[in-house]
Amino acid sequence: MPRKHTPPAFLSGVVAPEAYERWLTRKAAAHVKRDRKRGHICANAMYKEAIHAAVLLSAGLDAYTGEPLDWSLISTYKNEDSHKGRHAYKAGFALLPTVDHLSSDATEASFRICAWRTNDSKNDLSVDAFMDLCQKVLAHAGFQVSAPGAIHSS
Repeated sequence: MPRKHTPPAFLSGVVAPEAYERWLTRKAAAHVKRDRKRGHICANAMYKEAIHAAVLLSAGLDAYTGEPLDWSLISTYKNEDSHKGRHAYKAGFALLPTVDHLSSDATEASFRICAWRTNDSKNDLSVDAFMDLCQKVLAHAGFQVSAPGAIHSS
């Protein structure tokens, strides 16, 4: 019987189809649970479809940084090991693919795939607020940041 959610080609040889399906199911359930607590009406099947679509759209890359994600890390994080290894353990999962709501107050299933590190940094910020924060961090560090297509004067 064919799978409903065929893993994208970039996961071939990296993640078994069964593991991908399990990951999708768990991620959808976690986001549904969180969003229902926020008073949203949502369904596992709808979220699963939306997350799968976000994975396909990602082409295996972080939606915000463009970095290649380490898909071999999905479903490997262990809380017990994390408590023992603390920051060093979690740092090893920086490029773990995670599911990010485009906006924390989103009422529909709209997701992007990004690294755990990126998702932690973005937290509950909207995309625009996250970009603004990134710009402020870079400007404070002495970088000049301008929007794509902006005209630079010399």
